[in-house]
Amino acid sequence: MAEYKLKVTTGAMKHAGTMDHIYVILLGTEGQSPRTELNNLGIDFITRAYKVKTSSSLGKLLLVKVEKDPFLLFPEDEWYCSKIEVTTPEDEEIVFPCYRWISRGEFVELRGGKGLTFLKYNITNQHPLLLNHRKKELEYKKSSYQSVSENLNFAVWFPTFIIPEYVSEHWKEDDFFGFQFLNGTNPNVIKCCSKLPPNFPVTDEMVRPFLETGTTLEKEMEEGNIFLCDQKIMDGIPTRQKDGNHLYVAAGLCLFYKNPEGKLLPIAIQLYQQPSEQNPIFLPSDLETDWLLAKLFFRSSDLIQHQTLYHLMHTHYLAEVFTVATFRCLPTIHPLYKLLIPHFRYTLHVNILVRKLEAFHKTLLLMRRDLSQMTYSSLCLPENITERGLELIPNFYYRDDFCQGYGGISFQFKCCCCRIMDSDSATGFPSCFNTIEEVAKFITMVIFRVSAQHAAVNNGQYDYNSWVPNGSLLLCKPPPATKGQSSMQTVLETLPDVEDSFSFQISNVWYMQVLLGEFPEEHFDEPRPKEIIKALQVDLYYLREEIAARNSQLEIPYTYLNPDVVENSVTI
Repeated sequence: MAEYKLKVTTGAMKHAGTMDHIYVILLGTEGQSPRTELNNLGIDFITRAYKVKTSSSLGKLLLVKVEKDPFLLFPEDEWYCSKIEVTTPEDEEIVFPCYRWISRGEFVELRGGKGLTFLKYNITNQHPLLLNHRKKELEYKKSSYQSVSENLNFAVWFPTFIIPEYVSEHWKEDDFFGFQFLNGTNPNVIKCCSKLPPNFPVTDEMVRPFLETGTTLEKEMEEGNIFLCDQKIMDGIPTRQKDGNHLYVAAGLCLFYKNPEGKLLPIAIQLYQQPSEQNPIFLPSDLETDWLLAKLFFRSSDLIQHQTLYHLMHTHYLAEVFTVATFRCLPTIHPLYKLLIPHFRYTLHVNILVRKLEAFHKTLLLMRRDLSQMTYSSLCLPENITERGLELIPNFYYRDDFCQGYGGISFQFKCCCCRIMDSDSATGFPSCFNTIEEVAKFITMVIFRVSAQHAAVNNGQYDYNSWVPNGSLLLCKPPPATKGQSSMQTVLETLPDVEDSFSFQISNVWYMQVLLGEFPEEHFDEPRPKEIIKALQVDLYYLREEIAARNSQLEIPYTYLNPDVVENSVTI
């Protein structure tokens, strides 16, 4: 007679337990156990101990099969199984992760054991039971993760915001306008300018009054003090209508100057790509409302790019690519699956909701344009910062928080070649990995995109855009074609109604957050990964302290990469 000791853990969330009958079958290389009921009276809750007896040892334990049958005539009562831990007669302890809901009549096969790369997996996975398990697992996942149509309702809580008050008081100021291109919701577009584009004919005479005395535009470009934001990707994008009236969008260029105090100031704005008499270059010395309108239109187009590309495309939909690839291709026992699965929690669900928005279908052309020019280096933040020439610009907290904290957080897991994306010499995306460093770089990029980068572009939307004049997707009058003809009434007529702002809804936070570094589902059972997780949590603790200390000295704190608010995955 052989005895197997089981510890069965039910999820701690509400209604996770069940009154139904739970049965298990243990499957090993030398046979299987009888179908055994986990005979506990009442609702299963948290962790319970059970015993499964067999006539002899089952050999190497491979799978645990779980089944749930109804209790009397009770209605459907799903059960959330977190994990099953088995101690064999040979005193081997094996963890079988589950972390899913199980319905009546459903058979769930759990694979346990230490993480295996593809090479080791293929060597040790030759037993018919495991081959059949992997075949069924692939069939299930490839049928499940392709197009999904469920509709989910989200419960959210509403945090307290302080920055909107500051925005409402300072939105007209040039230094605050420049500050947002470094530390607002879209720190992804500005770059150092060493030569003006030919379609942006800013002259030294135009901007000399806004530069330090005795200098020139050319000299300031040579010294790395001139920066450019070019919205050419917006050129020719069709506009929408609201209540039968046309809405308007710009595709402009904005020149910034880093003054001796380290402030970033706009010094010239052109609202369309091709210069003409009807497309003047606006300057800070122009009529106050002309300059205000120029900044208003430029910020509006920046917000459209932010929402469509840097928020939706570069976090939500990239996360979806990685999520589906992981679910469809990696076995649950693979180290990369165990590493990545916490970072894909609820991503597919929230993306389904996004696709139901009417505005989504209006953005496909802009997405296609962006996708055609996306590169691997543009997604890897250190390379992106270098390519944009932003290594030394002061007061760039988005960059600083990454370099001081997240840049050093990478995960060193060996694996053989793992095909995720097709390679392209022009874009630089890898088709396979040949070294640990290549894997670490890619995985770091993925985890940063779906956690910290999403926090950086999502969490500040209400802060900066709830005050509609500072950020609006909808503008109701065309950009000014001549100077000196506007008034504050023109500005008011250009702005939409306040109810057309939706930043509040999309900045809400889950009431059941799982923050970066938290792993409520234990997929790793090996000592080394657990040590790495603990080291990660220590690093995040010190990063949290450093960011809090820095922010205590700032007039406008930059909180979006503080581990206190960075979720493990894209959930909203």
